[in-house]
Amino acid sequence: MSRRRATPRHTVTVEVGGEKHVLRSDVPPEYTRAVAAHLDAVIRELPGFRSLEPHRAILLAALSVTDELFSAREEIQRLRDEAGRRAAAAAELLEAAAADAPPDPADGAAAVTEG
Repeated sequence: MSRRRATPRHTVTVEVGGEKHVLRSDVPPEYTRAVAAHLDAVIRELPGFRSLEPHRAILLAALSVTDELFSAREEIQRLRDEAGRRAAAAAELLEAAAADAPPDPADGAAAVTEG
């Protein structure tokens, strides 16, 4: 019986909102640091973030990041819908062009010759 090797866990220390946090994660440490840095930047952009209690600042930043996520998902869906509409329109144009095109002799139609 073979055992699957567990994904290596990484321990990373990050600073978010002026507080240090030790995180364990299955993703590369650079990714964890980048995510924490993004959250820290969002916190620091909050109006009056220095006067906010840390848990309140983190909650407001989480709401902001979640709003960005939802907006991005909506935009992705809009782009998928648009791509689908354009693909369907292109397919209709190709089908119409193929229907109007004369037969291609290379498709096996016998050429009639006089002789």
